[in-house]
Amino acid sequence: MCSDCSSSRNTHGKTTGENELTTILKHYPQYFDSILQRKDTLNVQIIYTQINRDKNNQPAFTDFYFNINSDNYFYPASTVKLPVAILALQKINELAIPGLNKNTSMFTGADGDTQTAVSNDSSAADGRPTIAHYIKKILLVSDNDAFNRLYEFLGQDYINTNLHKMGYTDIEIVHRLSVSLTEEQNRRTNPVRFVDSAGKLLYEQEAVVSKWVSAERNIKMGKGYLQGEELINEPFDFSRKNRMSLQSLHAIERAIMFPDAVPAGQRFLLSKDDYDFLRRYMSMRPGESLSPVYPLPEYWDNYVKMIYYGSEKTTPEPGIRIFNKTGTAYGFLIDAAYVADYANAIEFMLSAVIYCNSDDIFNDDKYDYDTIGHPFLKHLGRVIYEHELKRKRKYKPDLSSLQFEYSR
Repeated sequence: MCSDCSSSRNTHGKTTGENELTTILKHYPQYFDSILQRKDTLNVQIIYTQINRDKNNQPAFTDFYFNINSDNYFYPASTVKLPVAILALQKINELAIPGLNKNTSMFTGADGDTQTAVSNDSSAADGRPTIAHYIKKILLVSDNDAFNRLYEFLGQDYINTNLHKMGYTDIEIVHRLSVSLTEEQNRRTNPVRFVDSAGKLLYEQEAVVSKWVSAERNIKMGKGYLQGEELINEPFDFSRKNRMSLQSLHAIERAIMFPDAVPAGQRFLLSKDDYDFLRRYMSMRPGESLSPVYPLPEYWDNYVKMIYYGSEKTTPEPGIRIFNKTGTAYGFLIDAAYVADYANAIEFMLSAVIYCNSDDIFNDDKYDYDTIGHPFLKHLGRVIYEHELKRKRKYKPDLSSLQFEYSR
């Protein structure tokens, strides 16, 4: 489905007239002229959501779309970690076993030569691997191994069946990240055990082979790719790769930030503590974390905050927090963010993707992230922020429930 660039929609799907987003982009030709002219080549897609509160602080949303097309594939990269992190909390809640929670020790076994086991986590203060600690690492620095462990706990069937049941039918998560495995090996997930502080076994899950049937897709992109040192002069096949549309990513972000404002069928089975846990670590900066610890210069304050900061290593602006999840792979840059400025009482949501691979060769590490992608996301976040600063609101939002203590 393609959303016309001249339309916008409110929460009820009603067309609201001229697209404010397109007008904003055209008002800054120094940043966006070349992007607008090459919007299809660069696979640029943007969703901007204005949020207006009523006198009771209840939010209403107006969404503006630019070049949105759910049939226009992009590799979702690390953005798939967000729904998997959420579903890991949901599965723990569904198990409803006394003493089992996100902070319970989780030991991963191995079933076959291609699987790896985990009995301790050196990045945790107490050395224990837990669902909570894996999620922290995912949200703070987009850790790939942490994602793989949650993928193994959930399995393809649980992930995809639940997301499709909730209406996210264009999402398919079918492989681990940053490990080279076959399609069949990715179907196989490790055995897992949860043990309490006294060593008592609370829950054991055997190794599983998924029966998930992937949708038939034929997605080939680019003109070549590197396989080892060899250049293969044919399009790269994404047909069996993970997928997720920008609309679904944006909707999941909204479901975490505003669960009461989305349809009941799209709400995850989470507690208030779960929501606050996710929001806290989505908005925390790496240097604020005491466990795990992420030192400079490898992890700077604005690490993985591409909307608004791009790749800048500047001091974060006081009063502004960005609750987001990014993705970077194969030349695709993606970010889905809720931005809150507590000092000026403004808030908005902004999600975007851009393709930064001008030579159309995959796996050559010659991507245009620093020259095209990061500047685009930085400028996009800042011009929308400036627009929101000037936008009139009948009621100022009370954002106190989204302010957290980070230094612990």
